[in-house]
Amino acid sequence: MLSERRLEVLRAIVQDYVGTEEPVGSKALTERHKLGVSPATVRNDMAVLEDEGYIAQPHTSAGRIPTDKGYRLFVDRLAGVKPLSSPERRAIQNFLDGAVDLDDVVGRTVRLLAQLTRQVAVVQYPSLTRSTVRHVELLSLAPARLMLVLITDTGRVEQRMVDCPAPFGETSLADLRARLNSRVVGRRFADVPQLVQDLAESFETDDRGTVQVVLSTLLETLVEETEERLMIGGTANLTRFGHDFPLTIRPVLEALEEQVVLLKLLGEAKEPGVTVRIGHENAHEGLNSTSVVSVGYGSGGEAVAKLGVVGPTRMDYPGTMGAVRAVARYVGQILAES
Repeated sequence: MLSERRLEVLRAIVQDYVGTEEPVGSKALTERHKLGVSPATVRNDMAVLEDEGYIAQPHTSAGRIPTDKGYRLFVDRLAGVKPLSSPERRAIQNFLDGAVDLDDVVGRTVRLLAQLTRQVAVVQYPSLTRSTVRHVELLSLAPARLMLVLITDTGRVEQRMVDCPAPFGETSLADLRARLNSRVVGRRFADVPQLVQDLAESFETDDRGTVQVVLSTLLETLVEETEERLMIGGTANLTRFGHDFPLTIRPVLEALEEQVVLLKLLGEAKEPGVTVRIGHENAHEGLNSTSVVSVGYGSGGEAVAKLGVVGPTRMDYPGTMGAVRAVARYVGQILAES
């Protein structure tokens, strides 16, 4: 374990390097920070930090820069994330409050995160597998054709056309709508198949075929929509950090185009708190020069999806973690109130 003084030296190196983009020397550290020791002592501490792999010398006669290991220790030993100012919090709330539907919420969240952090923002749509049913609507389009509309607690809306084996009257339709909602509203999607398995048998023989087709369409919707969706924004922000990527930015851009890679980066929604993956902790080789800061969001204290940002390892971690956490909190509030 490093001594508290050497941790302070590491913190100072990280802060200066993130702020100046220049390798940090012992003389600059003692001038900018109240470390309470001589430059010689700081040089000795830096030598120890380098020997243990927390900092590195990019080229001869230069100062030092943090390594992935150094950033990891810095993040793990953070006293707290940087709180947003009152104007920043008001701006988040005002921007997100104007959203009209789930697509708008996700789109605004991506733009907001990219602007706040000046990184690449990624927002996962709420997963149906972690959602509950708010309402099932059935609309008659023709004597033997219906539209099924599924609305989730997170505001997600799915529509399906249903071709019935025989004409289905308004009275029967209203009866099916009422009985179906009485069984599934407020229930998790995973529970729906069992809740409706005997519903068709409770209808008149002539109506059972149509009821069964409607139920099959509903269950198919649940299966089809387990595929995760996400939105990405702010990719152009990466061009500001060209010198932070050792060879070229191309591998990063190619990795960001792969949805499966991004979903793995964000991690499981159920992971508690803010997650930070630094450099080589990201399994995808194209993202070894980046860090990912993510957090779950949702209503009722339960995460239904993740959002986060991707940027170079030379990142303002306290500020980025604070922004990601604050935006997630506001998105959760909007979902709860929608």
